[in-house]
Amino acid sequence: MWSNFHTHNHYCDGKGTIADYLKEAKRAGIKHLGFSSHAPIPFPCKWCIRKETLKDYLAEIEHLKPLFPNIEIYKGLEIDFIPGIISPGDFSPQLDYTIGSIHFVERFGENHWEIDNTQEIFREGLSRIFRDDIRKAITRYYELTREMILKTPPDILGHLDKIKINSLYVYFEESESWYREEIDKTLETIRGTHTIVEVNTRGVYKKKSEATYPSPWILERIMASGIPVTLNSDAHHPEDLTREFEPALGLLKDIGFKHLSVLSGGIWKGIPLAAYG
Repeated sequence: MWSNFHTHNHYCDGKGTIADYLKEAKRAGIKHLGFSSHAPIPFPCKWCIRKETLKDYLAEIEHLKPLFPNIEIYKGLEIDFIPGIISPGDFSPQLDYTIGSIHFVERFGENHWEIDNTQEIFREGLSRIFRDDIRKAITRYYELTREMILKTPPDILGHLDKIKINSLYVYFEESESWYREEIDKTLETIRGTHTIVEVNTRGVYKKKSEATYPSPWILERIMASGIPVTLNSDAHHPEDLTREFEPALGLLKDIGFKHLSVLSGGIWKGIPLAAYG
């Protein structure tokens, strides 16, 4: 069996309807599936669900549940954390679970800096906000992650180290001591909560990262810290639902993980890795 709690459909920037995802989930043997469109943001955003369609999104998920009785279906959102503007806690009462992610780090002019947009936008934000100091930019990214975890902890932390998408090997190396210190401080913050860290395969299958989010060496530290993990593909198309899951599962087994966290019966449970695949 498989599970996946990080998916995007036509309500935001994904392709395919909710029903399309459920049909593919049935074919792929997925037993637990969560929908997590990008939550609405109170400023222009091309990839977020519109505030006026959020009610329809949640209602459609509920409507389709009886039509797929062999799949546990859950309502979620991937919610940005921008201090004073948006946080996972803003939406949690109407959801089964939340994914908390950092896509924006500060702003230049009227623009919030999207750290996972194009290289050109990344360079512009790095220059205009942080005067080309990558250490300050990445440090701020992890400070925001820790602030979210402490103030409004989501059920799942989305793509923990996604800041590397436009910066790794170009501006810094993961072996640098300051970077590892930021990771360690962030994991220590997570360890004091119930937040689950996702192992996200999207960077690999989109060929934007050589490894999962988070990187294997971070996963080793996550396991040593006793922090739970779940396996997600950050699907933007039904065919993405289980992409790169087999290699990721093998990686987790090699590192020494024994369980994946799965929302089952409305409760997060540790399911043995042997049940997957």
